This record gives sequence, C-alpha cells and structure tokens, in this order.
Amino acid sequence: MSSTPRNSRALIFGATGGIGSSLARRLTAAGWQLALCARGNERLKTLGEELGAHTEVADAIDAKVVENAFSAVLEQFGQLDGVVNCCGSLLLKPAHLTTPDEWAHVIATNLTSSFNILRAAASRMMRNGGGSIVLMSSAVAQRGMINHEAIAAAKAGVVGLAQSAAATYARYNIRVNCVAPGLTRTPLTATLTTNEASLKASTALHPLGRIGEPHEIASAISWLLDPEQSWVTGQVIAVDGGLSSVQPRLATT
Repeated sequence: MSSTPRNSRALIFGATGGIGSSLARRLTAAGWQLALCARGNERLKTLGEELGAHTEVADAIDAKVVENAFSAVLEQFGQLDGVVNCCGSLLLKPAHLTTPDEWAHVIATNLTSSFNILRAAASRMMRNGGGSIVLMSSAVAQRGMINHEAIAAAKAGVVGLAQSAAATYARYNIRVNCVAPGLTRTPLTATLTTNEASLKASTALHPLGRIGEPHEIASAISWLLDPEQSWVTGQVIAVDGGLSSVQPRLATT
C-alpha cells in the first residue's frame, strides 16, 4: 500500500496514452491530486473529468509551452511533489531507411520532451523542498535490437539525462529516475500487438513469455513517486519481462 501523504500533487505529461492514463487512475486511487497534460484536448478533457483532475493542453516538445503548463499548474497547486513524462513515439526502421525528419521527430518526442519537462520541474522543485521526477526510457536502450536505431538512441539519451540530473539536483532533494519498459500493450504499439505474427515474435523475445500491460509500468512509476522511496535516485528500473537482461529460452523442435 502506498504511503502517499495527504495532498501529494503530481503532474503527468502524455497523460492520455496507455501508460499515462493507467498511471493517472492509479495515483488518483492512491489519493494524489493530479494535473494532466497532453497534446489533444478531447481525450484529455474526458480523462480529467473522470478523475477530477486539472488539465492543460500542452505539447512537451515546445519548451515555452511546457513552462506555461507548469506555471498554470502551480498556480492551482502551489507546489508539485511528482512529475512524470509519459510522452513517447515508436519508429522501427534501420538507420539507412530513417529520414532526417523521422529522426528529428523521434528525438524531439522522446528526448527533447524529457529535457523540457526535467528543466521546468527541477527549477521549481529546487525552491520547494524537492520531489520525484520520472522519465521513460526503454529496454531497447540497454539491449541492441534490430531496426531500433533512432528510438534506442533517444531512449538511451533519456537515461543519460536522468542520471546526470540525479547527480546535479540531489542536494535539493530532487530524485530523478527512469522506467524502462519492454513491449507494452498500448495504443502506440497497436501495429505490433494486434498483428499475430509480430506479437508472436515479440513475445518470444521476452523471457517471461508475454508482453507487458500498462498497469505494470504504471505500478513502477507510482513506486518511484512514492515518498517512501526517498533513497532511490539515478536508477533505471527495467519493467520488461527480462528482455534487457535475460536470455529467452531457445525454441526446440
């Protein structure tokens, strides 16, 4: 059971995605006050009404928009105890087939968004006694997978960003960590998870014999946000069915 104190406040970017929305529901049930950010207004409004959460339409790629979102949320909440970036994208292409525009989009959506959110969160948490920042990496940042060059580079950058920031801001009691999922069943991965052949191949790569579910990733993020984990910073928590570190059993005939 979470030790979340009363009136804990968190801001989630990418809140309407599969993992973001699962996290929002989990934190609400645990008693957190939430502010939710996403690029699109319709699903964000629906989720906000469901959870009684404050909402802000914001594209995390734009640093000024992120700053404005933080200012608006802090006007409502006074301070933030947790900030999460669930924004992300998926591109499965070898480097020689990846266009400059595709590369730029992957870097912006995954790495630049994380930097913008970290920058805005840290500057405010420094003045308010600290807090927990959680960014999203991926198992592919730790294990070489074919056709993942762009997304692996972006997610590896998120790890470096988080670990350096953990060192920089530790003296302000700001904890910065990453969660690194394996393939998870979300709308973003639907092209893989709804294709029988792709799903079978992906499942075989995960030693536990299945892909992940959003609530499993949300659970790890929630754990890192919990004040009880006050001595955890600079970590990459793999929630990936063993993908990044365990050799799956080879098929036998």
